[in-house]
Amino acid sequence: MLMALILVALGIAVLVAGGEVMLRGAVRLATLWRLSPAVIGLTVVAAGTSIPELAVSGMAVARGNVDIAMANVVGSNLFNITVILGLCALVRPFAVTGNTLRLEYPVLVLMTLFGLVIAQDLMISRLDALLCVAFYCGFTAYVVHLVRGQATSNELEHLDEETRELLALESPPTLLPSLALVGAGAALLAVGAQLTVQGASDLARLWGWSERLIGLTIVSMGTGLPEVVASLVSSLRGRSDMAIGNVIGSNLFNTLMVVGITAGIAPLPVAADLFTSDMLWMLAATLLLFPLMRTGWRVNRVEGAILLAVYGVYLGLLLQQA
Repeated sequence: MLMALILVALGIAVLVAGGEVMLRGAVRLATLWRLSPAVIGLTVVAAGTSIPELAVSGMAVARGNVDIAMANVVGSNLFNITVILGLCALVRPFAVTGNTLRLEYPVLVLMTLFGLVIAQDLMISRLDALLCVAFYCGFTAYVVHLVRGQATSNELEHLDEETRELLALESPPTLLPSLALVGAGAALLAVGAQLTVQGASDLARLWGWSERLIGLTIVSMGTGLPEVVASLVSSLRGRSDMAIGNVIGSNLFNTLMVVGITAGIAPLPVAADLFTSDMLWMLAATLLLFPLMRTGWRVNRVEGAILLAVYGVYLGLLLQQA
């Protein structure tokens, strides 16, 4: 059992490192292609935080551990909404600004419902996968177009700052080092995903837990830890108003791109318990955001505690099944 735990811990650490390296390389390439900081922030950076989830789910399907793949997506989305936003609100209550409530949140609700619709036959087909990827690409293109004309100065400043932090260069980026970073990041992600899925499947066997349960807890929490740290650091720096936008973007990427790419590798079975329980919890947590955001256009500490309590109840009920 100790070896399995070590594999999971080591795998998650390598995933985090690989995701960071690949993200920095991708930002450098995007800068070389003369994309604006706003476009980079909405595309490369927004997707970057979910790269570990994509690597783990893809590797799980490739190894035949299909229940881990879908459970990782659902567990990550629940963790993002309840734990990350809850902790950020406790550290510093944050405002809901820009297009978050008008555009991004309604799209997240619709895509969460879409996820339930395509999963109702307990199988994500390749056609479903194609629709997921098409929806994400279309939405991202629309948001990029919208932000170019309607972004607030605060949003543009935040995106510009994120890009500068990831570049951290005294001179302009060059092609070969940027490609090398992307390649090294991809290699680390492959190794990290292999270790994580191997360790998780070993734990499932040793503890008598289902792969669904492992994916919803250990795997999804582990891949979500970097986002917890990044969000809390942002809150401490006074940039907590962007936390909800980052979570919505990450959940959209998980729901559409992670599921789409994973099911594109091979049709993705959905465990019956995952559909009838965990996906409904994910939808309920997503819907709960609306009244919390709408009251005063901010999420305060009491509402943050409510989000954390929701995850605590869910986790308690889930672990009773172990």
